[in-house]
Amino acid sequence: MTTFQLADTDDTLEIDIRELIIAGWAGREQAGIDEHIEELKAIGVKPPSSTPLFYRVAANQFTTAPEIQVLGEQTSGEAEVVLIGTTEGTLVAIGSDHTDREAEAWSVAHSKQVCAKPVSRQVWWLEDVIGHWDKLEITSYATISGDEVRYQEGPVTGLLHPAELLSRFGREKPELAPGEAMLCGTLPVIGGVRPAQAFRMVLTDPVTHRSLEHRYDIRTLPVVS
Repeated sequence: MTTFQLADTDDTLEIDIRELIIAGWAGREQAGIDEHIEELKAIGVKPPSSTPLFYRVAANQFTTAPEIQVLGEQTSGEAEVVLIGTTEGTLVAIGSDHTDREAEAWSVAHSKQVCAKPVSRQVWWLEDVIGHWDKLEITSYATISGDEVRYQEGPVTGLLHPAELLSRFGREKPELAPGEAMLCGTLPVIGGVRPAQAFRMVLTDPVTHRSLEHRYDIRTLPVVS
């Protein structure tokens, strides 16, 4: 079970995450999709067969822990909106599709499976923000050589609206079933995809002056052969 806290309240929810989905290549405009494709082609990743693609990842990779462990130096984070299904409605969090870039060059699906997916404990109800969804903004920061640098920045308008994304996933309404969680696509990286010692991501709602934030450290394990 994962414990979440509704932002600006003391209310908590215990949710058993049983299915984890990664929405890849989920840009709203083809130009944005093409930019991400070119960004990943530069590190050897083959273009997708179609867009968006919905990758399945083991649910136990979902974590709100402040640290993850990865194998080798070729991993990096990607800030993404996260939708989480409950019996009372769908929640919004901020998370990271942390990915093994070396494995990504030969299999995107495998690269997503081998890394944990850090997600914020604080959440909003989707129904409270979907009416002004396109006002939301995503920012991420990577700690590289001890310095925190801006890694991604932009409005969610670069990504498919939840209603459209979930429609393409086969849902009639913009909601997930209880126990389902979905990472909803990422924005282009500033300065190219690269590893870091820590990663921080923020989802800002300028309409309500609220934000969701999560930071995690990345502990690199040695590759032994």
